[in-house]
Amino acid sequence: MAGVWREHDDRVLDLSHPACESLLQGCPPSLPAMLDRGLETFVQRIGTDAIDAGALRPLAGLRLLAPLQPGKIIGAAYNFVDALAERKMKHPAEPVTFFRSGATVIGTGESIRIPPDVGKLGYEAEIAVVIGRRCLNVPAEQAMRYVAGYVAHNDVSAVDLVKCDGNFVRGKNLPATSPLGPWLQSADAMPDPHAVGIRLELDGRLLQSGSSASMLFRIPELIAHVSARMPLEPGDLIATGTPAGAAAMHDPPGWLEPGSTVTVEVEGLGRLVNPIAAGAPFLEHLGEH
Repeated sequence: MAGVWREHDDRVLDLSHPACESLLQGCPPSLPAMLDRGLETFVQRIGTDAIDAGALRPLAGLRLLAPLQPGKIIGAAYNFVDALAERKMKHPAEPVTFFRSGATVIGTGESIRIPPDVGKLGYEAEIAVVIGRRCLNVPAEQAMRYVAGYVAHNDVSAVDLVKCDGNFVRGKNLPATSPLGPWLQSADAMPDPHAVGIRLELDGRLLQSGSSASMLFRIPELIAHVSARMPLEPGDLIATGTPAGAAAMHDPPGWLEPGSTVTVEVEGLGRLVNPIAAGAPFLEHLGEH
């Protein structure tokens, strides 16, 4: 069920509580349903309607699931100028994108599962854009109207598979490798998504510390590029890319391994913390021996 975190008292408004029926006006208390009907409408009502104290629950007693299970995630590769400089790569002439299934999403506190047969796994701390309404062939100057909110994302990647295949399909679609959360921040509460800090730690070791100001192609350009090639639906995500500090760039490298914990922190979007565990074989499951 969906809830609304109140930062000032660290409590959550439980939207499944009977006191919230008038606020929801027939909408199920779930984020996908609220996105379908226009999240901004509910944000406005929550900000102005009186809150019944009985509908408030302490955050400390709750388990947070992923804010949503998107239908699809479109990722932007090679989209931060500091990361390109780190790898001594030229700037791409247009956005480089890939598809990630929404079925790979897990929430904060859930384990990233590493198959034993896929080689090295890397991390990518990101700010992801949540699409709020159907979006097709939208020009960049209108694109931000289609944004419902933002969420922290860790785009875990099987880098050896990406190199072997020459594409992102398998390397970006391992089960339980797309941590998302801990919550969604509505678009109105994010003054400038192109000026937020992005950090990642692995077992307390700082491996990424950058800013969304380093995006090569900004959010309006990404939405325009993607929506010219496919429809984006409410609840879909665009993962905007990651700053410098990739696992291979460190000495020693920062590859993800079972027994470790990885933490992504995006300014204003909370801390996304995930333990790392061993997963089932992946290539064997696909029939590749």
